[in-house]
Amino acid sequence: MTRIGLLSLAHIHAESYLPILQAMPEVQVIGVTDEDPERGPRIAGQHGVTLYPSPKALLAEQLDAVIITSENLRRRPLVELAAQAGCQILCEKQIATTLEDAEAMRAACQAAGVSFMTAFPMRFDATISAVRHDMQTGRYGRVYAVNGINHSENPSGHRAWFADPTLAGGGAVMDHSPHLVDLLRWFLQAEVETVQAEITDPLQAGIDTAGLINLRFTDGAIATLDSSWSRPTTYPRWGHLKFNLITERGLVVVDAFAEHLDAYVQHAARTTEWIGFAPDANQAMLKEFIRATQEGRQPSVTWQDGYEALRVTLAAYQSAREERAVRVA
Repeated sequence: MTRIGLLSLAHIHAESYLPILQAMPEVQVIGVTDEDPERGPRIAGQHGVTLYPSPKALLAEQLDAVIITSENLRRRPLVELAAQAGCQILCEKQIATTLEDAEAMRAACQAAGVSFMTAFPMRFDATISAVRHDMQTGRYGRVYAVNGINHSENPSGHRAWFADPTLAGGGAVMDHSPHLVDLLRWFLQAEVETVQAEITDPLQAGIDTAGLINLRFTDGAIATLDSSWSRPTTYPRWGHLKFNLITERGLVVVDAFAEHLDAYVQHAARTTEWIGFAPDANQAMLKEFIRATQEGRQPSVTWQDGYEALRVTLAAYQSAREERAVRVA
């Protein structure tokens, strides 16, 4: 039995992780912590879990693992506390807002001998996994270019900190580019070499709400990534993630959330909803984290993956500020 806890409920994903963990017979959710006096009791009560007064109090319960779902800025101290307590760690992306904090997190985990998994659930999406398998077996040949999009509504309507440049470290580009960057690194088995970006705020939210990022990889492939919070609250689902892969053997179109049913709802902000019926990527990701914890091995997604995504994201912001291409690798 894996004893697990959640440190902070600040991230939206905490509320989706809890029922998945509670349904796993090999997992015991010991409790959660949260610094918000209203949010913590409300969410803990909704899910029937114990709310501890502090991270130290929860970590004193001799946990095997923790999930860190705090604001981006506050992840480093929680990782350091969890590592000192001997817990295996699953950390939301972005793993930090600076490279210095991210590197300190790695040092803490190495010193304590614990593993660190970055929460990149799209690696566990069935469609994405199938495309990656075909790429690895050579079905498409070489990938020449990629056009990727990751759009959603503005998450600050659910958690205000997403639009706080201090707590989040940035807006839509900080929030949405890491998924795209990580999947391309995973697909191509190559690193980003240069970044050139245009980052703007067309929605006038006081923080970046859209970005267009051009990447060149060490294998010669190029990519254009569109990350935005451009979907209105009336859009049928939170957002979407899509790729067009221009390959040696043709065009591959990838839509991670294409499998859905249309639901029509009266008297609601979203009169139409797209209800997905594909396997739950969050569930698959959490199962991998639990298995890695129980087997005493490194998870399939590591600190390095989170770090590389952060490096590229920060380079995109630098490129936009300085109006030039920035070398990463």
